[in-house]
Amino acid sequence: MEVCYQLPVLPLDRPVPKHVLSRRGAISFSSSSSLFGAPDPRQLSQRRGAISYDSSDQTALYIRMLGDVRVRSQVGFEPERRSSHPYLCIDFRTLHTRLGWGSTPASSGPERRVHRLLSFQRYLHSSRLLRGLPQQIPLHILDEDYTGQARCMLEKVGTWNFDIFLFDRLTNGNSLITLTSHLLNQYGLVELFQLDMVKLWRFLVMVQEDYHSGNPYHNAVHAADVTQAMYCYLQEPMLAKSLTSYDILLGLLAAATHDLDHPGVNQPFLIKTDHYLAKLYRNTSVLENHHWKSAVGLLRETGLFSHLPAEDSLNLERELGSLILATDISRQNDYLSRFRTHLDQENLCLSNASHRHFILQMALKCADICNPCRPWELSKQWSEKVTAEFFQQGDIEKKHKLEVSPLCDRETNSVGNIQIGFMTYVAEPLFAEWARFSDTRLSQTMLGHMGLNKASWGGLQQEQTAVSEEAEPAAAEDAAATAAAGAAGGTSSKEIPQGSRES
Repeated sequence: MEVCYQLPVLPLDRPVPKHVLSRRGAISFSSSSSLFGAPDPRQLSQRRGAISYDSSDQTALYIRMLGDVRVRSQVGFEPERRSSHPYLCIDFRTLHTRLGWGSTPASSGPERRVHRLLSFQRYLHSSRLLRGLPQQIPLHILDEDYTGQARCMLEKVGTWNFDIFLFDRLTNGNSLITLTSHLLNQYGLVELFQLDMVKLWRFLVMVQEDYHSGNPYHNAVHAADVTQAMYCYLQEPMLAKSLTSYDILLGLLAAATHDLDHPGVNQPFLIKTDHYLAKLYRNTSVLENHHWKSAVGLLRETGLFSHLPAEDSLNLERELGSLILATDISRQNDYLSRFRTHLDQENLCLSNASHRHFILQMALKCADICNPCRPWELSKQWSEKVTAEFFQQGDIEKKHKLEVSPLCDRETNSVGNIQIGFMTYVAEPLFAEWARFSDTRLSQTMLGHMGLNKASWGGLQQEQTAVSEEAEPAAAEDAAATAAAGAAGGTSSKEIPQGSRES
């Protein structure tokens, strides 16, 4: 694929000392694989088949429902075409405002290549400007009381009951920018890595803008919540005494960008609609690859690390990618089995760079799906939001006569049964192993909340079942009474309503 990113030509500042960026990632990248091109087929063949889908493995089956890596479409690699589906073309730039039919003709002109490099969000904004439509720009003006309360909340940013929804309101929808900037400064990373504050602020603003506010779940507030959870894990004794400043920088950046430009639909949806991203990444970790490349694009566009030696900058981009790719839920069993093996053999050595990187991957995976481990008031809101996004995708699939994805049919699923299944087959196994690795008060708190939340959803399910069972006999009695009344009055002439009788 042709690389259309233009690196900014900027004066070189003083480079970060070599020892700060001396470590190398745990995941190797083939020199034949372009950073912005298609994945190396040899790497793909090695990654495929990592998950067993034996029918007896209920955990694997549940993960498969969330996002199946085995679904393969027999299409050629044509990254210049957005969609070759013969009947359907869904434009994710306007997914939540309108749905378009008809195929988009392939174009090799320079305009399409430039537009393809923009995120879905910014493409929509640029299209609005070109059409003369006003761009909806929020007013970032806050009362001093609100900013003061936000600062007070940041003093307790390391607590597990941190209310990200309240913090987002207090910052007028800028929770991701405010939180990430605060944490980078708190760790002294801005000074240590000699980051230009203007470039950093521009990068964070662009990151927040590229999250789709129309997504009920995968939006900037979710990214801020994951970043806050990642910070909590970085504070755990096992990590705090072992991680380098470079590790912490990578972890925070990966958390902030891990779902960048998420379209609000899952990978199987992109595959069955023959979306160009599915073809570009050969149906493998489609969304995660897109999040990574989008983040790298913003790093290069803002020149945030342009003052570093080229080798260090590229290495940072690659390791950022390996962290984001670890959040692919369809590879859950792969990472969990490796984690369990390390713990069983007691061979994790955090003085080893590759082991530290693996623990960062596991920490990000935990942060990404930690909603069931939050206090009920927060966890319930997240559960409702993610289910709303599932059902929204199901509605789109029904509208376009597509097979409805598992967990996405609002008529056969509920928030409760989805959450209970997710906790049982995905969250509980992961956080149980994390507690083995880091047996702290936080780990026990998370497991405790998850147990209580699971019981709460179970109780709500029982109440709903009881109500529906009580309603069924009553409805049957009403139907029988109506039928009997109709039969009794069937031979009589139809009466004229009293108000309609002629005098």
